[in-house]
Amino acid sequence: MVKPALRAQIAIGETTVTYLPDGEGWLNPAAFFPSSVPDGWATHSEFLDERGWFPVSIGSFLVRAGGRVVLVDLGLGAVDFVIPGVASFKAGAMLESLAGEGLTPAEVDTVVYTHLHHDHVGWTSDVAPAPGFPEGCEVGGLTFRAARHLVSEAEWRHWEGRGAFPGPDAKAVQEPLGGVIGFVTDGEEIAPGVRILSTPGHTPGHSSLVVTDPAGADDRRLIVLGDIMHCQVQVTQDHWTCVFDDDPEQGLRTRARLLKELEDGSTILAGGHFAGHVFGRVVPPALRRAWAGGPAAVGAGLTVVQ
Repeated sequence: MVKPALRAQIAIGETTVTYLPDGEGWLNPAAFFPSSVPDGWATHSEFLDERGWFPVSIGSFLVRAGGRVVLVDLGLGAVDFVIPGVASFKAGAMLESLAGEGLTPAEVDTVVYTHLHHDHVGWTSDVAPAPGFPEGCEVGGLTFRAARHLVSEAEWRHWEGRGAFPGPDAKAVQEPLGGVIGFVTDGEEIAPGVRILSTPGHTPGHSSLVVTDPAGADDRRLIVLGDIMHCQVQVTQDHWTCVFDDDPEQGLRTRARLLKELEDGSTILAGGHFAGHVFGRVVPPALRRAWAGGPAAVGAGLTVVQ
């Protein structure tokens, strides 16, 4: 069956985008995608284990562009927990993955969050915000102390003062970020060739990122999806909504609009939760739209690290 993704890198001109694994989750489709059952997975059984659960990759995207070092999302942190009947999560490898790219936390100059759910903010501080946050645990500070930390203002305001799961824990995430957080807007360039794309629905201030070659030598573009889709099956089953979608109808509209735009196959997608391969394309529909992942799909410049 399909497994959580390995570290992989793709080049867009001189810019590189690298998936840094932090860990993995295993989710019960009936709990996570209620509209997918009972028979929505019938033609996608390669994604299901013996329990009928499906895997998700969890990690970060490292973008190196024009001398800048940017992390998109911060994974789960060092956690290992189960939500009975719903999901299991195990993570903690992101700093090791970063070291595999020859980098330390001090060399990261920008952190940008697509949104602030717990599985995207785990390395914000030195304490991972897992359920059952230990009483009396002291938070020492930000993991990436030299970096700007950026998110859309709508996203920050939505969670401000609300620390309940699946949102950002007040003590481990919101308080350390409170004095440093910066706000980004739709279309804003945060590094050479790296721009914010507003994609609300999953959360009110959800953002994606568009990466292009600032030199213009490579005409391809790449979109870091965030949680527009949690599984590549949603390329085909685009009506599936996630139980954690804040506004499911808006999420459907956002996903439909993006997928329609991508049907010509010219854009590379980076799906941080996609199992198997996080990089791929939307294949133009013949009978139906489909996902094609991995080196054969995205063309030159993709390296998967075993």
